[in-house]
Amino acid sequence: MQHKEGQRVPQVTFRTRVGNDWQDLTSDEIFAGKNVILFALPGAFTPTCSTTHLPRYNELAPVFQANGVDSIICLSVNDAFVMNAWAEDQKLAHIQVLPDGNGEFSDGMGMLVDKADLGFGKRSWRYSMLVKDGVIDKMFIEPDLPGDPFEVSDADTMLNYINPQAQQPKRVTIITKPGCPHCTRAKKVLSEHEFRYEEIVLGQGGVSYSSLTAISGRGTTPQVYIDGLHVGTADELEQWLAANA
Repeated sequence: MQHKEGQRVPQVTFRTRVGNDWQDLTSDEIFAGKNVILFALPGAFTPTCSTTHLPRYNELAPVFQANGVDSIICLSVNDAFVMNAWAEDQKLAHIQVLPDGNGEFSDGMGMLVDKADLGFGKRSWRYSMLVKDGVIDKMFIEPDLPGDPFEVSDADTMLNYINPQAQQPKRVTIITKPGCPHCTRAKKVLSEHEFRYEEIVLGQGGVSYSSLTAISGRGTTPQVYIDGLHVGTADELEQWLAANA
């Protein structure tokens, strides 16, 4: 696995699905005349890819776009059906998933590796790159270590390369329960201030009243956290925004 900075991306045709139709996309159609971030990973629905790698790129996509990036692509050696299902499951708003079903692009990048020990067959090594008009400007390749290292191909490393001074969005989490009017009000206020948020709903995914009290020390909803700070209820959120927004 070698850096290919200064070289053109491999010329391949990707078999993608749009709705119920096949749509072929060439490398030129994807990269020509654009600034593109492509990050590649071992497989859709796999743990690190689903919980960290892909979600953080999706979260930072507006920041990348504000810093001159035209599109962000997630590539994996999976077929179009799997990639589209993963994109739907992840509720992607800003990322294009690209199926490299035959591994041709990964092979051309020198990133096709054998993961037969995991039952995966041939897959892409984990890496990211910034491509300008079809030419690779920068690559971040994970170290050649056992397992699935994830140290340098993350979204924050790429953003630091593009613009170390870029202002990142605040990380907001709100714990809610169904039918809670104060929760609805808090989410409305967050949206009005253009804060994207993660919602954790009591009764879903094993989250219970005990979880709420263990995390927040309180027994009411909503409970709002901003960049790790416990802001509190809807009223306390409005007070915090009045003082800080």
